[in-house]
Amino acid sequence: MPVLITGVAGFIGYHVARRLCEAGIEVVGIDTLNAYYSVKLKLARLQQLFDFANFRFHTLDITQPAELQQLFAGQPFSEVIHLAAQAGVRYSLDNPGAYGQANLVGFLNMLEACRQQPPRHFIYASSSSVYGANAKLPFSVDDPVEQPLSLYAASKRANELMAHSYAHLYQLPTSGLRFFTVYGPWGRPDMALFAFTRAILEGRPIAVYNNGLMARDFTYIDDIVESIVRLRLRPPQPAEGQPPCQLFNIGRGQPVRLLQFIECLEHALGTKAQRDYLPLQPGDVLQTWADVDALARWIDYTPGTSLEHGVNAFVGWYRDYYRV
Repeated sequence: MPVLITGVAGFIGYHVARRLCEAGIEVVGIDTLNAYYSVKLKLARLQQLFDFANFRFHTLDITQPAELQQLFAGQPFSEVIHLAAQAGVRYSLDNPGAYGQANLVGFLNMLEACRQQPPRHFIYASSSSVYGANAKLPFSVDDPVEQPLSLYAASKRANELMAHSYAHLYQLPTSGLRFFTVYGPWGRPDMALFAFTRAILEGRPIAVYNNGLMARDFTYIDDIVESIVRLRLRPPQPAEGQPPCQLFNIGRGQPVRLLQFIECLEHALGTKAQRDYLPLQPGDVLQTWADVDALARWIDYTPGTSLEHGVNAFVGWYRDYYRV
């Protein structure tokens, strides 16, 4: 049976699909191709995947349950990797309705489709943003997460609770993945690395929020993909009255100061950035730091790509893609 990947034209979805296709696994990908960011970039990712004979694509909106039910009725899936969502913390301040539709209604529709045609494993994207105002470091999946600082974070926490309920009610094996600041080639234009690179190469200043006094657990895309590929074949099992439901942090486990990150990018570009220091933005957190012990125990893998390698790989891709 094929693997279903939602949001397959997105940054992480594209890389996961490519990895599985390269391994000879049949992949069905769906995406609505919305205009949150460049549709041209999404189509370029898809074009890479169309080179594989074992890849099939459907333009499909997960907020439309009839479309999903038709897809699932026509083809059972071994695993479902649900990566489609409305991303972005700051965008949620201006367009909250998009998060209610994609991240709540769409997520519920995915759970219902999986309830009716159960896969062996339902894997879905959560986010490090669920930790919100949590002051304990590093962030552990056992920490309380009841203080979200944005609607985006609240929607991701809601996904975790919804998945838990379906695991409990219907024994649907679910794994939620709390991603920590993913970056790398083919990344999203709204993420810091992409936006900084574009601005520096165009001679424009970069916006450095909270005067640079922040830190992020930057995680390279290959580490995300390797974790998902390994997790795919290790669904949770019910034990001692607990439902088949689990959560994992996926991060490098080494926070990097924002100013250090900018210096690394400047070195890769061979150009100094003009810096526009600004206050902390609503919804932003000061620091993220992943405790990945649970992930390492479950799949025998710990993300470890260095920041220098990851930034250089992104810059090389950016120069090639945009012919800079």
